[in-house]
Amino acid sequence: MKIAVCLKRVADTTSKIVIGADGKSIDEAGLKFVPNPYDEFAVEEALALKEKAGAGETVVYSLGGDSAAETLRTALAMGIDRAVLLKSPGSPDGLAVAQALAAELGTGGYDLILFGKLAVDDYNHQVGGMTAELLGLPCITAVAHLTIDGGVVEAEREIEGGIEVATCSLPAVITCDKGLNNPRLPSLKGIMAAKKKPLETRPAALGDATLEVLGLELPPERQPGRIVGEGVEAVPVLLELLRTEAKVL
Repeated sequence: MKIAVCLKRVADTTSKIVIGADGKSIDEAGLKFVPNPYDEFAVEEALALKEKAGAGETVVYSLGGDSAAETLRTALAMGIDRAVLLKSPGSPDGLAVAQALAAELGTGGYDLILFGKLAVDDYNHQVGGMTAELLGLPCITAVAHLTIDGGVVEAEREIEGGIEVATCSLPAVITCDKGLNNPRLPSLKGIMAAKKKPLETRPAALGDATLEVLGLELPPERQPGRIVGEGVEAVPVLLELLRTEAKVL
């Protein structure tokens, strides 16, 4: 089985975000970047499927600048066979990114293409499904359990109040959710081996952007709470404040 994984470099969610001088981007100075956590589920699933099959190839792709190579090296250290960096300054436009990935993946002869269900920096849930549509492949999103047998995919998705089961045939696109697996940590041996694994760099064929970021701003600081009273006497006051100030009733 030949498996592709699409991986995004994102800011560590524990980092303090500072808006850049242009007001449209974040200041990356001193900011720690990591592989997108949901994409790590995709990397682990690719490795597990190859190990179960006993043969095959895993390839990881990332779109971005030179700094994205470090993210790809992390996937190689986990066990991925080779990596491809699609060189681009990046794009906030999910469709443009999907077009670049589809142009690259469409000629790869992949049986399975894996994404994280979303990237934690923009929460758009877009690129995996758009890439599948552009490639004309079936797509199952937010998969928490995956079984592949005889070229048939059976996937479970967690929905409100239960589990949804979906099936399709290979080749297919899957986006991976939390709970699918527990991503392994790169070993020292894997880190050393990653330095010798191939990492190709090619220009990204980005489509025309349909989205423009006009500005970024931090959310307002949370207002401190206050005590309006005690016991049943405080209930009418609380209800009035929820209506007039919080406007949630």
